[in-house]
Amino acid sequence: MTDIAAPWTTVPTLRGRHVTLEPLRVEHAGELRDSLGDGELSRLWFTNAPAPDQAEEYIVAALDMQAQGRALAFVVRDAAGAVVGCTRYYDLDAAVPRLQIGYTFYATRVQRTGLNTEAKLLLLTHAFETMGCICVGFETSWFNHASRAAIARLGAKQDGVLRSHRRHADGSVRDTVAFSIIESEWPAVKRNLLHRLERHDTGKGEGGRD
Repeated sequence: MTDIAAPWTTVPTLRGRHVTLEPLRVEHAGELRDSLGDGELSRLWFTNAPAPDQAEEYIVAALDMQAQGRALAFVVRDAAGAVVGCTRYYDLDAAVPRLQIGYTFYATRVQRTGLNTEAKLLLLTHAFETMGCICVGFETSWFNHASRAAIARLGAKQDGVLRSHRRHADGSVRDTVAFSIIESEWPAVKRNLLHRLERHDTGKGEGGRD
């Protein structure tokens, strides 16, 4: 008998040509610290990327969230096997079923490459086709214009702006821009992501960039 709850409590390993997503562990702290480089990502006040010396603390917090049944956390590896970032499912609600994809950051060298396109394809495919989601959401700060544009490029629709919704890492109040993809939209979104990945692989369009 199939355990319906298993996909909601177990972090899968998702593999593609450009990226592998695997369960995040404390042992990844050293590699994650290296991927954060000089801390440039953490200096963007509207993001959740940790400073290099906070890598282990960040992982412990993510795994605590996971232990509470509120998230499934991944470390992201590039095609060569190097750790280049993190992402996770969160706000899990198996009763709907729906979830959010977020807490995502990548080393500067792999941003806007086929790695992110394929990572989102793997995460969305697992969410819709294995976990049976009817909706997958994304949230980002109003001030994170690059993230807002990237989410829209996936094919997600903007649902609205949640005013004074959360706080940024520096404590300032965050207006959150909410996006989602619903089950009926997934086939077209999947086709779009596969097309973009193919164009990346052939070096066509946007200079082969995501």
